[in-house]
Amino acid sequence: MKGTDLSGTEGYANQIDKLFQEYECISFEAVHRPIMYCIPPAPSHLLDIGAGTGRDAAGFAQLGYYVTAIEPVSELRRRAAQLHQSRRIEWLNDCLPELPTVTKRRQMFDVIMLTAVWMHLDQSQRQHAMPLISALIRSGGVVVFSIRHGPPPTGRRMFEVGPDETISLAEQAGMSCIQRTEAQNDLRGVSDISWDRLVFIKKGNTNSS
Repeated sequence: MKGTDLSGTEGYANQIDKLFQEYECISFEAVHRPIMYCIPPAPSHLLDIGAGTGRDAAGFAQLGYYVTAIEPVSELRRRAAQLHQSRRIEWLNDCLPELPTVTKRRQMFDVIMLTAVWMHLDQSQRQHAMPLISALIRSGGVVVFSIRHGPPPTGRRMFEVGPDETISLAEQAGMSCIQRTEAQNDLRGVSDISWDRLVFIKKGNTNSS
């Protein structure tokens, strides 16, 4: 993908081995235990946007969720599907801010996860993407954002995204914040990196399938 990276995926295709080493060394439980009480129970349908190495998709599948994992970096997607083989995971090539493949399907989800994804979009892309994300979640469903802060790795495209902006965009799109955890330390112990975790619920009186 060199020279043809989709916006926000720059630098990933050339660091596949490093990415698998970094992401797979941290357990699904360690990352998501603090927000699991917010998540509708299995067997719910979950959309993992920017699924990366498949760690989270696999973790949810093992808990009984049906997972649609979307990942635009082809080599990353192929290796993740091979590493985490499960009949409960469907892998798709799709990406923000448009999500054309998933949107075309007109499928609704109970849970949408965006882990280490949102900060790859610029402000205009974030404004465009939020209503599309909201349109994919059922009434009463949950959307989880994990947003990275700190210097980007070499070759990566990242932006500083504050929680207030994300909350405002979500509210405009019909979602309410039910958990806000700011500036958590990086689980790998990297001192100049921290994370915000925001959990939203889709308000009622909306169309669902």
